Amino acid sequence: MSALVFRLRNVPEDEADDVRALLDEQGIHWYETTAGNWSIAMPGLWVSNEDDLPKARALIDAYQRERSLNKRREYQDGLRRGDTATLWQRVRSQPLQVTGIVVFCLFILYAMISPFLRLTD
Repeated sequence: MSALVFRLRNVPEDEADDVRALLDEQGIHWYETTAGNWSIAMPGLWVSNEDDLPKARALIDAYQRERSLNKRREYQDGLRRGDTATLWQRVRSQPLQVTGIVVFCLFILYAMISPFLRLTD
């Protein structure tokens, strides 16, 4: 019987491609389901033989640990080189946009809280 081995919802395409290639390299037979026309179903990778599930899970877990470490290392290297923008740098580079977003958030917060403030009158 088939078993879901990897959910594809909100997964970057390069990561999904790497997992597909990893399963192919190890000779694990798999198939893919999509989210469907209305994105209701669960997109994912499934192993056809449930006996392959532990091996596939172990391979994917090891891959994701390695990918996580690499992405964190790339982010830290970018911060050291100054390539990666911090929050403060983004605020300084686009002050009008940030001000607009903050004002909009405050308006939404006021609209949500004002009915409760009127109850005290």
